[in-house]
Amino acid sequence: MDANPVLAETCRGNWVENRHRGAYVVTDAEGRVIASAGDIERPIFPRSAIKSMQALAIFSQGAETRFHHTSEELALACASHHGEDVHVEGVSHFLSRMGLSAENLECGAHPPTNAKAREALRERDEKPCALHNNCSGKHAGMLSVALAMGVPTAGYVGREHEVQRQVRAAIEAVIGEELSEERCGTDGCSIPTFAAPLRAFAFGFARMATGEGLSSELAEAARRLFDAATAHPQLVAGTDHPDTVLMAAFKGRLMQKIGAEGVQCGAIRDKGWGYALKCDDGNMAASQAMLAGLLLKFAEPDDAQRKILEGLAHQPLRSVRGAEIGQLRAVL
Repeated sequence: MDANPVLAETCRGNWVENRHRGAYVVTDAEGRVIASAGDIERPIFPRSAIKSMQALAIFSQGAETRFHHTSEELALACASHHGEDVHVEGVSHFLSRMGLSAENLECGAHPPTNAKAREALRERDEKPCALHNNCSGKHAGMLSVALAMGVPTAGYVGREHEVQRQVRAAIEAVIGEELSEERCGTDGCSIPTFAAPLRAFAFGFARMATGEGLSSELAEAARRLFDAATAHPQLVAGTDHPDTVLMAAFKGRLMQKIGAEGVQCGAIRDKGWGYALKCDDGNMAASQAMLAGLLLKFAEPDDAQRKILEGLAHQPLRSVRGAEIGQLRAVL
């Protein structure tokens, strides 16, 4: 099998130090490939990039009807948040409205991703809890599915738990692929993650953006989730994160979500196109440069959006003293 093409490179001084290979694909809602590079049929773990697909189970199993989730709660269900106060308070309120608390979360605890939030926690001499986990909003949404279905909340992260069965079914419904037990692992937050072709995830995002090929109920759920995420980009990631900055700049036109190990997925909503990208070596900064190159080429940015994308596509490397000594750049 041929190697994937180089889509980003790191230059130190006048010499290329690292080359980052990867693959990307842009499709429409009928599955037509608009553009691609590399092996788009190779199955990849999408990780957190498909939280909006996982959150569809909130609607398919009647949790939204029962709890009338706010737009902010739906955004948190799609989030990989940074553990800032707005995130912790939002998830706490999300849980309390359902009669639950952080003790019901099975995602585990880690320090806030945001440096200022970490420092504030240390200054208060507090330890991080599950609310600070970047996936706590997604897990709150999954707990709402369990309650709506009348099944036990304990063990909801297990592959055979009914909640995860419904999450899996929702993903399969939008990507048009059966998720196989032969390509299954466990995500960092303890839920199952299934590998599928890169092309399938782009196709799924295109269908969520347009509703084409989906039931009316699923199409409306996808619209609600995309609207929530793009209306509250600060909740989806956090201060200065590219996902937040880009969705804010594109004002509803762009649904964008990062996934661990160099995955980027989303939709250019006004075009009805979905995209999926994987940096082979898992370098997140390189994957973000690749993403910026893709959006510069296909999203028709205005001047302000272009400026943000160009900054992400050409990231300066700096010495400890702050001098610019190189660049990580997209070569998409």
